Amino acid sequence: MRFLIGFSFFCFTLIFPFNVFSQEIDEKFTVVLDAGHGGKDPGNTGNGYYEKNISLAISLLVGLELEKYKDIKVIYTRKKDVFVDLYKRAEIANKAKADLFISIHCDAFENSNAYGAGTFVLGLHANQRNFEIAKKENSVIFEEDNYEQKYDGFDPNSPESVISLVLMQEDYLDQSIIIADLIQKAFVTDLKRKNRTVKQAGFIVLKYTFMPSVLVETGFLTNKKEGAYLKSINGQKEISSSIVKGILDYKNKFNNVQNIGQSNSVKQRSDSDKLIDNYFLKIQIASSKKRIPLKSYNFKGLKDLTRSKFGDLYKYYYKNTSDYAKAKEYLFNAKKTGFSDAMIVAFKNGNRITLKDYLSSVKN
Repeated sequence: MRFLIGFSFFCFTLIFPFNVFSQEIDEKFTVVLDAGHGGKDPGNTGNGYYEKNISLAISLLVGLELEKYKDIKVIYTRKKDVFVDLYKRAEIANKAKADLFISIHCDAFENSNAYGAGTFVLGLHANQRNFEIAKKENSVIFEEDNYEQKYDGFDPNSPESVISLVLMQEDYLDQSIIIADLIQKAFVTDLKRKNRTVKQAGFIVLKYTFMPSVLVETGFLTNKKEGAYLKSINGQKEISSSIVKGILDYKNKFNNVQNIGQSNSVKQRSDSDKLIDNYFLKIQIASSKKRIPLKSYNFKGLKDLTRSKFGDLYKYYYKNTSDYAKAKEYLFNAKKTGFSDAMIVAFKNGNRITLKDYLSSVKN
């Protein structure tokens, strides 16, 4: 089940000369923890338990554990019993330029025998059950002021409205599925929870986040036994430990890639400083109005990435060399990776020049 269209928001265009790139290297891995519901929105109240309280307790435990790591920064959408708009939750994550957004919830179902943990990413619901789960979580917007304007007329009760949700998150779907799989694996392997698998559904809280994002349904409060487990301190500790494990596995998986890419990028910048009064080539792979973090998984696994801005467009580049033969090799690799409109672009003293001028100059 895949709706990944790739970098559909990119437009591959030529641009007039502009100043040389700047490289951003994030010092910490930032995780935003979103405790579902809160304040006037209790969430589901199966068997008399309050989803808002349990989701907050688990979220705080997850954060407490993650904060032990010096290279991880934790941000909460709420740390107490307050109501927070869904749109505001995403805004908190976007302003923090987070690496992950984890929204924590408890499930409910009319059949009190339903149990188990499931993890969701944003996408088109495959069945009525997934739609009902999303509808339940999305219905909180009715508690918000001016929700019609804020959410562009979105109707949680309309299956058709869900289609409009998926486009903004599609560029992070691959990574969202990976983190969801890792969390789900920890639930099943470590805690022996019933595997309700990773699914796609239309959650508003995931729509507006510009990073890999998942929504975790930790279990069913409508199941008496599971509700008691989720309410218990031991249950909350176990659930939070599995979420932490999934996050750390994800971080380690991509940090190995990032560290290589970042060290190469530092070397690349040093090399380009030496070339600053001469000529050099880069592979332009994309341009966009969005400022995308220079992380390998955002660019189909490519490393040695840089970015520059001209007007309201960001330009994204792969590699840096003064060797035209190598530039052609890099171009071939970029195209093979999926950037079919990639091109070689030339610079002199940090400004864009034509490739013809570059070739003419280096020959002389």
